[in-house]
Amino acid sequence: MENDVAIEVEAMLEKAQPLFTTKCCCIYKVPHEIRRLNEDAYIPVIVSIGPLHHHGNSRLVTMEGHKQFYCQHFIQRSEASLSDLVSCLQQLEPQIRACYSEKIELTVDGLVKVIFIDCCFVIELFLRNYEGTTEDDLIFSKQWVWDLVSGDLILIENQVPLFVVEKIYNLAFASRLHGGGFPIFMRLASKRPLRNRGPLVLVGHTAFELVQAGLKFQVNKSSHCILDLEFEHGILKIPHIIVDDFTEVLLRNIVALEQCHYPRHHYITDYVYFLAQLVNSNKDANVLIKAGIIESMVCGNDTSVAKLFTDVDKNILVGNHNANYLQICNDLNAFYEHPCRTKIATLRRDYFTTPWKTATSIAGIVLLLLTVIQTVCSILQLRS
Repeated sequence: MENDVAIEVEAMLEKAQPLFTTKCCCIYKVPHEIRRLNEDAYIPVIVSIGPLHHHGNSRLVTMEGHKQFYCQHFIQRSEASLSDLVSCLQQLEPQIRACYSEKIELTVDGLVKVIFIDCCFVIELFLRNYEGTTEDDLIFSKQWVWDLVSGDLILIENQVPLFVVEKIYNLAFASRLHGGGFPIFMRLASKRPLRNRGPLVLVGHTAFELVQAGLKFQVNKSSHCILDLEFEHGILKIPHIIVDDFTEVLLRNIVALEQCHYPRHHYITDYVYFLAQLVNSNKDANVLIKAGIIESMVCGNDTSVAKLFTDVDKNILVGNHNANYLQICNDLNAFYEHPCRTKIATLRRDYFTTPWKTATSIAGIVLLLLTVIQTVCSILQLRS
């Protein structure tokens, strides 16, 4: 009599399949040992492409409706019928499934639906960019949305097989390819919109470092707007600002509003970005507090002030980087990098940072001067 367990094991082994084969697999789930260092680097933020992130992430649900809207427009412009396009994917389903390193927990029909919507979305996205029909489009009209979408499209886990996208594209526009008005898909995909951000506003040195080089900070009393920064004759004037426990909430919400609603006018965002570069530590915050620029009412120490600006500045999606701030940054960097001021800053940093170092340095300088004087006197005596 045959063993029942042996029969069950034999039946189970008949259904066994390898996780993936190197010949077919091209879309991978990042191994735990790599992804644990920075989980967010591999997870889409706004849009899922392919089956690996199709479920389980609530923040990706909102874009699903927009993907379907794109899909609808793609079908309307397609020469092939919806039935023909879907049939094409149904025939390719085993090959599609074999492209993923993870086991796809979707039925045949479920996987076909996911791949179809996502392929149509990607093609329609590239077509709209190619044709320039982007004025009233959510993705293209909001720079921050485009930045998130474009970032998600490059993620290794957030992909559909290229051969499938090309197959759908070629089927949909068979008569318009090869001189008929549409480029091949690879050329279409390579025409990506550039991020028009202009020169980067970058202060290369913190407030403390600039003071070490001889710069002076003053309150800009001639203006009632916190955005009015002025730099002239080695003096950086910044309007007075009161920083309290509510300031972070206020700045975060204004920055969020600018990111979402004012794609070309990020005044507060640029202001925060500028101050975050100036104020990196308690030493930097203390410089602005002593100058009367910052009036700190934060519960904590000066580090809390520095942390406030650097925290608000984190994960800012887009910035306008206005010309006035850019000029000030360039002037500040040029001021610091002047050879004389660089040497002054080095001397102050290496020899005059503490009272003990200052006393030791002065004693050394006096001793050196006395030695020189004694040497000169000795030479003069010998000559006489």
